Amino acid sequence: MRTIRLIAAVLLVITGVWHTVLFLKAPGDPNNFPLLIFGIIYALTGILLFTPKMLWVYLGVIFPLIGITTASIKIGVKNFDSTMTILILIDIVVIICCAYLVLRKRITKQPS
Repeated sequence: MRTIRLIAAVLLVITGVWHTVLFLKAPGDPNNFPLLIFGIIYALTGILLFTPKMLWVYLGVIFPLIGITTASIKIGVKNFDSTMTILILIDIVVIICCAYLVLRKRITKQPS
């Protein structure tokens, strides 16, 4: 389980930095401001996933879900370019990893 948490943390940090870099490429574009916001949130959540608190695992499910939903509504799935598709795929992997950790934690807490 530690490896899965590590994978989710590293992927969130990478995608957080990537979002921020994309914002910095065109900082004057007001449509890119969400990239900065999500970049900061993803990077912080990824860094905090290295700690043992479960709160960050839950947020590792919630924030990428919000990101995918927001991108799908704002940009439209039909308009995704290769960069956006890769970012969405990374979000999906993070969601799967964190959801697995949440479910695993709940299963082990249930009395036999």
